[in-house]
Amino acid sequence: MKDALDRFSGQANAYKKFRPSYPKALYDFLFSLSHSYETAWDCGTGNGQVANQLASRFEKVLASDISETQLAKAEKRPNIEYIKFRAEQPPFANESIDLITVGQAIHWFDIPLFFKEAKRVLKPAGVMAFWGYGLVRVNPEINALIDHFYTHVVGPYWDFERRHVDSHYESIHFDWEKIDSPQDLTIECLWTLNQFEGFFNSWSAVQKYKEQHNGENPVDCLIEEVKSVWVSEKMKVRFPIFIKAGKK
Repeated sequence: MKDALDRFSGQANAYKKFRPSYPKALYDFLFSLSHSYETAWDCGTGNGQVANQLASRFEKVLASDISETQLAKAEKRPNIEYIKFRAEQPPFANESIDLITVGQAIHWFDIPLFFKEAKRVLKPAGVMAFWGYGLVRVNPEINALIDHFYTHVVGPYWDFERRHVDSHYESIHFDWEKIDSPQDLTIECLWTLNQFEGFFNSWSAVQKYKEQHNGENPVDCLIEEVKSVWVSEKMKVRFPIFIKAGKK
């Protein structure tokens, strides 16, 4: 089993405050997948964003992560149980889960082992859905600055696993009985420049850059460039969502 990677405990506050929220259409799709609403497992739950939405429909939500810091900041609900463990080692009984969700996290896992365990714990005809989102988009001028920053400034500091996000998870071998997934899901937000800056400060590659450059923050230079083309107090930002789903 590959080594566990925790890239977000150090910036858990920024992650919770500045990471975007998923649209209602994503949850509508997830709820449509399950024929039973007894138990869902949100794996790599982070600050519990997805778990809290699942809890509105499922009797019980098991929400796991390897980061105690993130779990401590998650919003609590009576039917959510937050548990620290590795995705590849779920302490659940065979055929006990109706739906497994993984939002913007599966690329960190030992994926073949996780899939094996997911099939073990899912009920017959149980479903797993995992998704991520691409680079934030604003307008052509700002997009060009983002792309340069992503590739040429912090590009060398991304973990190898980031390639799965860049491929929109097409690089992940997923041999389950596939379910057609929506192709047009998008996160849309109105952000201030401060929110835009906070989002970039939540990146794991930015933290690695700072560690190797005596604390120098590359986001500072990016924001100085963006300031001149940030034309209103709040601007619309978009994140394209890519999603895969399959039955056991």
